[in-house]
Amino acid sequence: MADGRWSPGRKVTDADEFRPVLDIVEPGRQRRLTVFFRLLLLIPHFIVLFFLHIAAFFTVIFGWFAALVLGRLPDPVFRFLAQFLGYDMRVSASQMLLIDRYPPFALTPPPDYPVQIDVRPTALNRLAVLFRIFLMIPAAIVQSLAVYGWWALCFVWWVITLVLGRMPRPLFEATAATLRYRMRFSAYAMMLTPVYPKGLFGDDDLAVAQEQPRSATRPLVMSSAGKWLVVLFLVLGLAGNVTTSVTTTTTSDDTTELTGRP
Repeated sequence: MADGRWSPGRKVTDADEFRPVLDIVEPGRQRRLTVFFRLLLLIPHFIVLFFLHIAAFFTVIFGWFAALVLGRLPDPVFRFLAQFLGYDMRVSASQMLLIDRYPPFALTPPPDYPVQIDVRPTALNRLAVLFRIFLMIPAAIVQSLAVYGWWALCFVWWVITLVLGRMPRPLFEATAATLRYRMRFSAYAMMLTPVYPKGLFGDDDLAVAQEQPRSATRPLVMSSAGKWLVVLFLVLGLAGNVTTSVTTTTTSDDTTELTGRP
Protein backbone atom coordinates (compact mmCIF):
# COMPACT_ATOMS: atom_id res chain seq x y z
CA MET A 1 0.00 0.00 0.00
CA ALA A 2 1.42 3.33 -1.02
CA ASP A 3 -1.70 5.37 -0.27
CA GLY A 4 -0.97 8.42 1.87
CA ARG A 5 -3.53 7.24 4.38
CA TRP A 6 -1.29 4.37 5.34
CA SER A 7 2.10 5.92 4.60
CA PRO A 8 4.25 6.83 7.62
CA GLY A 9 5.77 10.19 8.30
CA ARG A 10 9.53 10.40 8.04
CA LYS A 11 12.28 12.04 10.02
CA VAL A 12 15.19 13.87 8.44
CA THR A 13 17.47 11.07 9.59
CA ASP A 14 15.28 8.60 7.70
CA ALA A 15 15.38 10.51 4.42
CA ASP A 16 16.99 7.61 2.58
CA GLU A 17 15.39 4.83 4.60
CA PHE A 18 11.80 3.68 4.41
CA ARG A 19 10.87 1.02 6.96
CA PRO A 20 8.03 -1.34 6.06
CA VAL A 21 4.86 -0.34 7.91
CA LEU A 22 2.41 -2.54 9.76
CA ASP A 23 -0.56 -0.33 10.52
CA ILE A 24 -3.13 -1.70 12.97
CA VAL A 25 -6.24 0.01 14.28
CA GLU A 26 -6.63 -0.97 17.92
CA PRO A 27 -10.08 -2.48 18.58
CA GLY A 28 -12.06 -0.95 21.42
CA ARG A 29 -13.65 -4.20 22.51
CA GLN A 30 -13.70 -7.70 21.04
CA ARG A 31 -16.55 -10.16 20.86
CA ARG A 32 -15.88 -12.86 23.42
CA LEU A 33 -17.45 -15.54 21.23
CA THR A 34 -15.02 -14.87 18.36
CA VAL A 35 -12.12 -14.70 20.81
CA PHE A 36 -13.11 -18.07 22.28
CA PHE A 37 -13.22 -19.79 18.87
CA ARG A 38 -10.50 -17.69 17.21
CA LEU A 39 -8.15 -20.50 16.13
CA LEU A 40 -11.00 -22.68 14.87
CA LEU A 41 -12.42 -19.80 12.85
CA LEU A 42 -9.03 -19.20 11.20
CA ILE A 43 -8.49 -22.81 10.04
CA PRO A 44 -9.60 -22.03 6.45
CA HIS A 45 -7.01 -19.23 6.34
CA PHE A 46 -4.29 -21.56 7.64
CA ILE A 47 -5.01 -23.90 4.73
CA VAL A 48 -4.80 -21.05 2.23
CA LEU A 49 -1.56 -19.83 3.81
CA PHE A 50 -0.04 -23.30 3.54
CA PHE A 51 -0.30 -23.17 -0.25
CA LEU A 52 0.64 -19.50 -0.41
CA HIS A 53 3.82 -20.24 1.58
CA ILE A 54 4.80 -22.86 -1.01
CA ALA A 55 4.19 -20.42 -3.86
CA ALA A 56 6.06 -17.65 -2.03
CA PHE A 57 9.05 -19.93 -1.38
CA PHE A 58 9.63 -20.60 -5.07
CA THR A 59 8.87 -16.98 -5.94
CA VAL A 60 11.57 -15.81 -3.52
CA ILE A 61 14.10 -18.16 -5.10
CA PHE A 62 13.28 -16.79 -8.56
CA GLY A 63 13.31 -13.24 -7.17
CA TRP A 64 16.75 -13.77 -5.64
CA PHE A 65 18.31 -14.63 -9.00
CA ALA A 66 16.42 -11.79 -10.69
CA ALA A 67 17.52 -9.28 -8.04
CA LEU A 68 21.16 -10.29 -8.51
CA VAL A 69 20.86 -9.45 -12.20
CA LEU A 70 18.52 -6.44 -12.10
CA GLY A 71 19.38 -4.94 -8.71
CA ARG A 72 15.68 -5.06 -7.79
CA LEU A 73 12.73 -7.44 -7.74
CA PRO A 74 10.69 -7.67 -10.96
CA ASP A 75 7.34 -5.90 -10.52
CA PRO A 76 5.17 -9.07 -10.67
CA VAL A 77 7.41 -10.79 -8.11
CA PHE A 78 7.35 -7.78 -5.79
CA ARG A 79 3.59 -7.45 -6.12
CA PHE A 80 2.85 -11.10 -5.30
CA LEU A 81 5.26 -11.25 -2.35
CA ALA A 82 3.90 -7.99 -0.92
CA GLN A 83 0.34 -9.30 -1.24
CA PHE A 84 1.31 -12.60 0.36
CA LEU A 85 2.99 -10.78 3.25
CA GLY A 86 -0.09 -8.62 3.76
CA TYR A 87 -2.36 -11.68 3.81
CA ASP A 88 -0.07 -13.39 6.30
CA MET A 89 -0.06 -10.32 8.56
CA ARG A 90 -3.85 -10.01 8.51
CA VAL A 91 -4.29 -13.63 9.55
CA SER A 92 -1.51 -13.37 12.15
CA ALA A 93 -3.00 -10.19 13.64
CA SER A 94 -6.32 -11.97 14.08
CA GLN A 95 -4.59 -15.08 15.42
CA MET A 96 -2.68 -13.02 18.00
CA LEU A 97 -5.93 -11.26 19.08
CA LEU A 98 -4.87 -7.82 17.84
CA ILE A 99 -8.08 -7.34 15.87
CA ASP A 100 -11.63 -8.69 16.02
CA ARG A 101 -12.62 -8.36 12.36
CA TYR A 102 -12.35 -11.56 10.30
CA PRO A 103 -9.64 -11.46 7.59
CA PRO A 104 -10.92 -11.38 4.00
CA PHE A 105 -10.03 -14.19 1.59
CA ALA A 106 -8.22 -11.80 -0.72
CA LEU A 107 -4.63 -10.85 -1.44
CA THR A 108 -5.72 -7.22 -1.63
CA PRO A 109 -7.73 -6.15 1.45
CA PRO A 110 -10.52 -3.54 1.48
CA PRO A 111 -9.22 -0.01 2.25
CA ASP A 112 -11.03 0.09 5.60
CA TYR A 113 -9.61 -3.18 6.90
CA PRO A 114 -7.89 -2.53 10.29
CA VAL A 115 -4.58 -4.18 9.29
CA GLN A 116 -2.54 -2.76 6.42
CA ILE A 117 1.08 -3.05 5.37
CA ASP A 118 3.15 -0.65 3.31
CA VAL A 119 6.19 -1.90 1.39
CA ARG A 120 7.61 0.03 -1.55
CA PRO A 121 9.64 -1.10 -4.56
CA THR A 122 13.20 0.10 -4.34
CA ALA A 123 16.66 -0.68 -5.62
CA LEU A 124 18.55 -3.46 -3.86
CA ASN A 125 22.25 -3.80 -3.16
CA ARG A 126 23.38 -6.85 -5.15
CA LEU A 127 26.04 -7.76 -2.59
CA ALA A 128 23.46 -7.67 0.21
CA VAL A 129 21.15 -9.82 -1.92
CA LEU A 130 23.94 -12.33 -2.53
CA PHE A 131 24.61 -12.75 1.19
CA ARG A 132 21.01 -12.14 2.35
CA ILE A 133 20.65 -15.56 3.99
CA PHE A 134 23.68 -14.87 6.21
CA LEU A 135 22.87 -11.22 6.90
CA MET A 136 19.40 -12.02 8.19
CA ILE A 137 20.56 -14.57 10.80
CA PRO A 138 20.76 -12.09 13.76
CA ALA A 139 17.30 -10.68 12.98
CA ALA A 140 15.96 -14.22 12.50
CA ILE A 141 17.13 -15.13 16.00
CA VAL A 142 15.53 -12.03 17.55
CA GLN A 143 12.18 -12.48 15.82
CA SER A 144 12.18 -16.20 16.60
CA LEU A 145 12.74 -15.57 20.32
CA ALA A 146 10.09 -12.85 20.50
CA VAL A 147 7.45 -14.87 18.64
CA TYR A 148 8.26 -18.06 20.57
CA GLY A 149 8.00 -16.13 23.84
CA TRP A 150 4.60 -14.70 22.92
CA TRP A 151 3.24 -18.12 22.05
CA ALA A 152 4.69 -19.65 25.23
CA LEU A 153 2.08 -17.69 27.20
CA CYS A 154 -0.57 -17.45 24.48
CA PHE A 155 -3.12 -19.21 26.70
CA VAL A 156 -2.68 -16.48 29.33
CA TRP A 157 -3.16 -13.72 26.73
CA TRP A 158 -6.24 -15.54 25.40
CA VAL A 159 -7.81 -15.82 28.87
CA ILE A 160 -7.11 -12.14 29.65
CA THR A 161 -8.68 -11.01 26.37
CA LEU A 162 -11.62 -13.38 26.83
CA VAL A 163 -12.35 -12.19 30.37
CA LEU A 164 -11.91 -8.47 29.71
CA GLY A 165 -13.41 -8.47 26.24
CA ARG A 166 -10.36 -6.57 25.04
CA MET A 167 -6.57 -6.75 25.01
CA PRO A 168 -4.95 -4.48 27.65
CA ARG A 169 -2.98 -1.66 26.07
CA PRO A 170 0.52 -2.79 27.22
CA LEU A 171 -0.15 -6.29 25.89
CA PHE A 172 -1.46 -4.83 22.63
CA GLU A 173 1.73 -2.75 22.28
CA ALA A 174 4.05 -5.70 22.93
CA THR A 175 2.10 -8.03 20.64
CA ALA A 176 1.95 -5.46 17.84
CA ALA A 177 5.69 -4.77 18.21
CA THR A 178 6.43 -8.49 17.96
CA LEU A 179 4.26 -8.95 14.88
CA ARG A 180 5.65 -5.81 13.23
CA TYR A 181 9.21 -7.00 13.75
CA ARG A 182 8.29 -10.36 12.21
CA MET A 183 6.75 -8.51 9.27
CA ARG A 184 9.89 -6.41 8.77
CA PHE A 185 12.07 -9.49 9.01
CA SER A 186 9.93 -11.28 6.43
CA ALA A 187 10.04 -8.25 4.14
CA TYR A 188 13.83 -8.17 4.41
CA ALA A 189 14.15 -11.94 3.86
CA MET A 190 11.91 -11.74 0.76
CA MET A 191 13.90 -8.74 -0.57
CA LEU A 192 10.88 -6.45 -0.41
CA THR A 193 13.08 -3.93 1.41
CA PRO A 194 16.81 -3.26 1.76
CA VAL A 195 16.29 -1.94 5.30
CA TYR A 196 17.34 -4.24 8.15
CA PRO A 197 14.55 -5.06 10.66
CA LYS A 198 14.26 -2.49 13.46
CA GLY A 199 11.79 -1.16 16.00
CA LEU A 200 11.13 -4.13 18.29
CA PHE A 201 10.82 -1.73 21.24
CA GLY A 202 8.63 0.76 19.43
CA ASP A 203 9.09 4.22 17.97
CA ASP A 204 9.64 7.75 19.11
CA ASP A 205 6.55 9.95 18.82
CA LEU A 206 8.42 12.05 16.24
CA ALA A 207 8.65 9.07 13.88
CA VAL A 208 5.39 10.30 12.30
CA ALA A 209 4.82 13.95 11.53
CA GLN A 210 1.93 15.54 13.42
CA GLU A 211 0.04 16.38 10.21
CA GLN A 212 0.17 12.74 9.03
CA PRO A 213 -2.68 10.32 9.83
CA ARG A 214 -1.92 8.12 12.83
CA SER A 215 -3.07 4.79 14.20
CA ALA A 216 -2.37 2.58 17.20
CA THR A 217 0.90 1.42 15.63
CA ARG A 218 1.88 4.47 13.60
CA PRO A 219 3.97 5.44 15.43
CA LEU A 220 4.13 2.56 17.90
CA VAL A 221 4.94 4.50 21.05
CA MET A 222 5.30 1.91 23.79
CA SER A 223 4.80 2.27 27.52
CA SER A 224 7.32 0.88 29.99
CA ALA A 225 4.96 -2.04 30.66
CA GLY A 226 4.79 -2.81 26.95
CA LYS A 227 8.58 -2.82 26.62
CA TRP A 228 8.94 -5.08 29.65
CA LEU A 229 6.49 -7.50 28.07
CA VAL A 230 8.68 -7.60 24.95
CA VAL A 231 11.66 -8.37 27.20
CA LEU A 232 9.57 -11.15 28.78
CA PHE A 233 8.84 -12.58 25.33
CA LEU A 234 12.56 -12.62 24.51
CA VAL A 235 13.51 -14.23 27.84
CA LEU A 236 10.82 -16.89 27.49
CA GLY A 237 11.89 -17.54 23.92
CA LEU A 238 15.51 -17.94 24.96
CA ALA A 239 14.59 -20.19 27.91
CA GLY A 240 12.38 -22.31 25.70
CA ASN A 241 15.06 -22.78 23.05
CA VAL A 242 17.74 -23.60 25.66
CA THR A 243 15.42 -26.11 27.33
CA THR A 244 14.61 -27.72 23.98
CA SER A 245 18.31 -27.96 23.09
CA VAL A 246 19.22 -29.50 26.46
CA THR A 247 16.34 -31.97 26.26
CA THR A 248 17.29 -32.96 22.70
CA THR A 249 20.93 -33.43 23.68
CA THR A 250 20.02 -35.49 26.77
CA THR A 251 17.64 -37.67 24.77
CA SER A 252 20.30 -38.19 22.12
CA ASP A 253 22.89 -39.17 24.75
CA ASP A 254 20.46 -41.60 26.43
CA THR A 255 19.68 -43.20 23.08
CA THR A 256 23.39 -43.61 22.36
CA GLU A 257 23.97 -45.29 25.74
CA LEU A 258 21.09 -47.70 25.22
CA THR A 259 22.03 -48.70 21.68
CA GLY A 260 25.79 -48.55 22.17
CA ARG A 261 26.07 -46.66 18.88
CA PRO A 262 27.64 -43.23 18.48
